Amino acid sequence: TARTQALSRWLHLYNHHRSHTSLGGQPPMTRVNNVTGVHN
Repeated sequence: TARTQALSRWLHLYNHHRSHTSLGGQPPMTRVNNVTGVHN
């Protein structure tokens, strides 16, 4: 649905591109350690 697609785009922008003050201006994905899913 359109809502699901819009949410997916927003989440990507928020986590990959938007700078966060608490992270020194970096997006949250720069702080992810478990990218490969080793600990899932």
